[in-house]
Amino acid sequence: MNSMSDDNQNNLTWEEISTEHIVQDKWIDFRRSAYRFPDGSVFEPFYSYSRRDYVVIVASDTDGDYICVRQFRQGIKEVTTEFPAGGIERTDGKEYGSGGSRAASEDALEAARRELLEETGYVSDEWTHLLTVPSNATISDNYAHIFMAKNCSKSGEQKLDETEFLNVRKYSAAEIEELIYKGDFQQAVHIMAWLLAQR
Repeated sequence: MNSMSDDNQNNLTWEEISTEHIVQDKWIDFRRSAYRFPDGSVFEPFYSYSRRDYVVIVASDTDGDYICVRQFRQGIKEVTTEFPAGGIERTDGKEYGSGGSRAASEDALEAARRELLEETGYVSDEWTHLLTVPSNATISDNYAHIFMAKNCSKSGEQKLDETEFLNVRKYSAAEIEELIYKGDFQQAVHIMAWLLAQR
């Protein structure tokens, strides 16, 4: 049985019938919308937002240790351990939204190379794209591009943005596993990236 044809036959798609932009600045487009369900009923509010697509890099050095960063995350108000990551820069002056096309965005691999260098000072010639996945399909329209970089070597110093305050730490694979299972590696997409890199 083909689940996609079943979905089309049962018409699971919702129709957005109104949208209010609650906050729309250079960083985020936060919206309140009303939708018509497949049975014709209407429900609101549904909240969603647009932000930049971003990259996550599972990076290991020539000794096989993994390059991570420690930084404060305001959502949970804690310092986290995670992989290097960052937003894909736009070429059209906007900070978010793809408009159905990636043409207005920096190449994801180039963004990954740039973010690894800027956040850690490391470079690699061995890159693998692991997956591109919606960051949070329930509430957001941006995508995470997951990469693996092997045999990274130190090339320079960090070049952090004005809002970045982070330290670089290296961990063995066993230490990363321990951090994850103790609840001390707290970014869900980064844990997914780790699992993909270990396959």
